Amino acid sequence: MMPPRGAAGSCRRRRLAPLNEDNGRFLLLAALIAAYLSAGATVFSALESPSEAAAQLRWNRTLHNFSRIFNISLPELRAFLRSYEAAMAAGIRVDALRPRWDFPGAFYFVGTVVSTIGFGMTTPATVAGKVFLIVYGLFGCAGTILFFNLFLERIISLLAFIMKACHERQLRRSGLLPPNFRRGPAMSGVGSLVGWKPSVYHVMLILGIFAITLSCCASAMYTAVEGWNYIDSLYYCFVTFSTIGFGDLVSSQNAAYQNQGLYRFGNFIFILMGVCCIYSLFNVISIVIKQVLNWVLKKFECRCCPKCHKSSARLGRRNAITPGARLRRHNISMDADGQYDSDTEGRRLSGEMISMRELTASNKVSLAILQKQLSETANGYPRNVCINTRQNGFSAGVGALAIMNNRLAETSDSR
Repeated sequence: MMPPRGAAGSCRRRRLAPLNEDNGRFLLLAALIAAYLSAGATVFSALESPSEAAAQLRWNRTLHNFSRIFNISLPELRAFLRSYEAAMAAGIRVDALRPRWDFPGAFYFVGTVVSTIGFGMTTPATVAGKVFLIVYGLFGCAGTILFFNLFLERIISLLAFIMKACHERQLRRSGLLPPNFRRGPAMSGVGSLVGWKPSVYHVMLILGIFAITLSCCASAMYTAVEGWNYIDSLYYCFVTFSTIGFGDLVSSQNAAYQNQGLYRFGNFIFILMGVCCIYSLFNVISIVIKQVLNWVLKKFECRCCPKCHKSSARLGRRNAITPGARLRRHNISMDADGQYDSDTEGRRLSGEMISMRELTASNKVSLAILQKQLSETANGYPRNVCINTRQNGFSAGVGALAIMNNRLAETSDSR
């Protein structure tokens, strides 16, 4: 019986559609980011626009009163204020401040450059300095991002080791592990530990707690030394640690501090650890966002032609290899080869271009590789096997995304 024309057309359009899972996830994330940006712009415009208008009104009133009281024309007064703004941009202040381009100041500047914080309170004024900054920032930012990725890899490995030790301790208490159990090759024989990985949500919770604790400690230091209130200090910590770097609040800019050397060292350590920790936390949150996108995409999957799905299930499509198909577990019957007299007849009946015998051999190899990969990953052994049966070399992710996919549990289910 022929399927309805509408259902056949829908299936044909779905097969020919270039929008695969990765492209769909990318477009969905782009749409969500655009909506998120629009919502944020609406909220900030509603919150800050009245204050900006009121400040502009007060400034115009003050300017006209000053011009009238001291008998100074408005053009002359505005020209003087422009010169003052240029002096501020060059780092000149009425109160005494620390030199911007001595070695400690220049070191602070290059640190904000390579970490992409970019406060903006210090900028090169010469042509040679601007040209050198382009070359210096190119390699410096690349090396710093590599450092952040290596830090992420090691902090995830440390958390995985600690969480696995806690998991083994819990299994010992429940009687699922012998008291004299030790890590090693014998671990593969313990069913409770095979395939175990730390949860991405537990790692996100730990990193979140550590980031909050670090920010609170740093805010207490800035409140005591810089004289800011605690909310401003927390705001500065988030803006700095997340590398946003507005530059409206900048630490260590006064000419002198009590225990100045100790404060500068503490400021450097807090910024370094804060940026690394927030970077790791952002990457873990991005994995959770990716899982949410996968869940949304599954909800949007095509359900328009159940008859075609039923016919596909009846035929089994057991010798069909399609792009993006997942590894199937024990759903291939070994006696299916007996239904056909030859590979050619099998292909002719199913309409596919690969025989049942080839698929069976391919699935055996893929299953063996998958089992070896899961065993090595769960036991902490180096992974020398990469499964590329359906994707290219970049399919597992690049950089931080690949690190998270390899070391956390829920990410493997999303692919």
